[in-house]
Amino acid sequence: MQDRPEPIRHELLTWEDVDHLIDILTGQLREAGEFDAIVLITRGGIIPGGLICEAMNIRWVLTAAVRFPGGIDTKPLAAWPEFLQFPADQLLAGRHALVVDDVWGSGRTITAVRGRVEAAGGTPATCVLHFNPYRSLFNQAKPDFYGAVTDAHIIYPWEIGRGLDGIMTGPTGVN
Repeated sequence: MQDRPEPIRHELLTWEDVDHLIDILTGQLREAGEFDAIVLITRGGIIPGGLICEAMNIRWVLTAAVRFPGGIDTKPLAAWPEFLQFPADQLLAGRHALVVDDVWGSGRTITAVRGRVEAAGGTPATCVLHFNPYRSLFNQAKPDFYGAVTDAHIIYPWEIGRGLDGIMTGPTGVN
């Protein structure tokens, strides 16, 4: 009989929690200098990226949609990313671009986008609300900017009501 893995801890964030993380990130980003562009990774990076755009007055806003094909039997690092949508190279060339997603879990998506920005001639920096080093598939890589380190499955306020049945069981909504 195989041992069951420990259940994943869930953490439900409020909009105030998100505001606090954005404040942390904008402080780090301001110290790093200016960014010419921002690349929002769909879907997770759209809301935090929009908040960062407003706070940092970044007006060159681009999006990237990435999918990793494969099923349970596919080795995580063996699957090549499929870029469903990505900015044209000339939109990134010569730009200092901030690549934004909500969370760095495995790290596959954001590192794939970072690589495409570099290949287009841009200088990317990666940014997430949460960094989960315990799930990362990359030993040495981590985001350039992150608001918090976690080992939990984060539930952002904009995700509530999207099939999270079974998570919201405790009196505070968190197991």
